[in-house]
Amino acid sequence: MIDLNGVEPFAEGGNRKCFINPNNPNQCLKVLHPGLLEKINKDRPWYKKGRSLESFDDNLREKEGYEQRALKSKNPDIWKHLAKWYGLQETSLGLASVTELIQNNGQIAKTLEDYLFDKGLTEEIRTALMEFEIWLKENLVLTKNLIPHNLVLKNEANGVRIKIIDGLGCHAFIPLPQNTKFFAKIYVEKRIELMWKRINWDLSGRKGDWK
Repeated sequence: MIDLNGVEPFAEGGNRKCFINPNNPNQCLKVLHPGLLEKINKDRPWYKKGRSLESFDDNLREKEGYEQRALKSKNPDIWKHLAKWYGLQETSLGLASVTELIQNNGQIAKTLEDYLFDKGLTEEIRTALMEFEIWLKENLVLTKNLIPHNLVLKNEANGVRIKIIDGLGCHAFIPLPQNTKFFAKIYVEKRIELMWKRINWDLSGRKGDWK
């Protein structure tokens, strides 16, 4: 068990807190907020009552996302734009999903969201996003909506590389993209379209509904 007592999270979302693994500074530990699943169970609407409580667990959903068909490829390029996953581990705060901690010179990589708010859509980032698009289309990696705060910027010798740190999995109600390349291609192209809508929404000052 990993002891997280006294360890402060470096980031926090609606469902999980993120910690640097005290036993390995190159790993991120994602832990659910205390009591989250119980709260979800209490507050969920009637049409979600038939779902198991585990289906709302982001750590288990992340595990499922990393087990998708595309990531079983032997091609090392499959990890070019994706944080590696090291499984689930028990901590003093509950079960954690353990992923690669993306860093630049020992500092946690900046999210695309922070970069856009700070500098806007520069040519360097536009190029990085186009390379990211190509990778998604070539490898058909299934993601939920590609939100800028779930993408980070890794500095490389030849420029910036976009890395997914959260949001893997299939958002489709009927899981056809998980089973056929035809539907996976359609699904991935839709995620890319929505990614650009979200980026433009962020840049516009978040006016109206981004979808």
